[in-house]
Amino acid sequence: MKQKVLVFILVLVLLGIIDSGYLTYEHYAKTVPPCSTSIFIDCGKVLRSKYAVMFGIPLAVIGVIHYGLLTIFTLFAWVSHSRPAKGGVNSSGNLFNWIPDQVRNDKLWKYFVVIQSTVGAFASVYFMYLQLGVIGSICLYCTFSAIISFIIFGLAMIFLRKEKKELALVLFAIFYQKILKNIFFLIDAEIIHESMLSTGEILGNIFPVKYSISRLTKYKDSSLKQKISSINFETPVGLAAGFDYEAKLPLITPALGFGLQTIGTITNMPYEGNPKPRLGRLPKSKSLMVNKGFKNEGALQIVKRLEGLRFDIPIGISIGRTNSPKLPTLKQSIEDIVECFIKLQTSNLKHSYYELNISCPNIIHGSDITFYPPKNLKTLLAEVEKLRINKPVFVKMPIEKSDRETFNMLDVISKYKIAGVIIGNLQKNRKDPELVQEEVKKFKVGNFSGKPTFNRSNELIKLAYKKFGKKLVIVGCGGIFNADDAYTKIKLGASLLQLITGLVYQGPQLITQINYGLIDRLKEDGFKNIKDAVGIEV
Repeated sequence: MKQKVLVFILVLVLLGIIDSGYLTYEHYAKTVPPCSTSIFIDCGKVLRSKYAVMFGIPLAVIGVIHYGLLTIFTLFAWVSHSRPAKGGVNSSGNLFNWIPDQVRNDKLWKYFVVIQSTVGAFASVYFMYLQLGVIGSICLYCTFSAIISFIIFGLAMIFLRKEKKELALVLFAIFYQKILKNIFFLIDAEIIHESMLSTGEILGNIFPVKYSISRLTKYKDSSLKQKISSINFETPVGLAAGFDYEAKLPLITPALGFGLQTIGTITNMPYEGNPKPRLGRLPKSKSLMVNKGFKNEGALQIVKRLEGLRFDIPIGISIGRTNSPKLPTLKQSIEDIVECFIKLQTSNLKHSYYELNISCPNIIHGSDITFYPPKNLKTLLAEVEKLRINKPVFVKMPIEKSDRETFNMLDVISKYKIAGVIIGNLQKNRKDPELVQEEVKKFKVGNFSGKPTFNRSNELIKLAYKKFGKKLVIVGCGGIFNADDAYTKIKLGASLLQLITGLVYQGPQLITQINYGLIDRLKEDGFKNIKDAVGIEV
């Protein structure tokens, strides 16, 4: 369909060139083109007015330039759009094979078509105003050109709506990364984080704001839809646990393009957080220092905040042991986790799944208590299974353990009623090659998110899929900054994705950009649905 529309736009553009080209000839020939004259129509009056020239350049010449640019942009968009998927045949034959592949970027040329058609439409509005409101007459040739511009603009807005949205996202990304982020990074990271939570909560309760944002970010495509553990996911990218531990964002995250969100981590008892600093930035490493230690208001307060709310996307709740000196033993820690599950299970919340976070590296009270040894993990999962939880449970995994240790944990998990695993949590290795040491030295506490987690999480995703892919759903988390990062995790075995740090560094438009990018990559590789690409490189 888009190819036919581009061809039609090309026809209109050529008509525009003929029209403006003819007016250019008449201007320099100092003649007036044939035109009927009436009380409303007087081509000579318009074409000989002072408004027919702008900055010393005849408007007719500007029209030729405008339509000439549109011709180039539309032609290249059409040629590039008809290029084959990998291994396919170009429907335009060999006619345009001389064009370098770098130039055959149909998305870029469609952006230009959107921009230029918008410029033409707004210019036409202004010029029609001059004719009707200032000069008092219209020129049929000028009006014909305006009609052409309006039709081209309308076609671009309707049939290139995905590219229109992508262009808007690109422009916002530039604004965020060059201006907003630089301002935010002048302020303490935790203050900005808390401010974003409060702002998101307010915006989530203002329908016009949510609607306006979603108009830009939402783009449904069947290739991204999945049904996993009896839950329908429109898109695969989710907000990971650790960002919204106060349950303030579930009404705004759908408008940002998220396909799922995990609240938490929530604990049975409230915890004010570890001693500061709790959050820091490592821009060169594309990482965040995280030292929250399960900061949250406790299960009862979270239930109170969420009760009665209906969610537009699957919402999960992450549960962990309370970071408290009151839980000095493994038995007490497990009882604490079980009690938290019970409080949530007996509530009327409309959430879709749970996460069991066994891998937080920032617990400072009872840090010697761990669920990593298979014996301890079995004990925990056995107690959780006794609850007969009616929602899927996913286990949040560490990434600092060896392949053998990870395999042993996955082997235990696969024997219980666990839907899947999230791989994975923070990077504890302060010597990781992705970490710039001059940044690491600024922080004496905490562990690291973002790019330093990418490679190791990918290795463990691949391991988990290869050994347990038929038993466990894998959620890829760690170091996702663009669609290529996301697609890499999918090809290694992840069915769903989660992120936080990429959002901080790239901007809130990132989620939609990833979704668009995944749609394009699936199409290029010949996949009809994202599930077809899961694990193809294992």
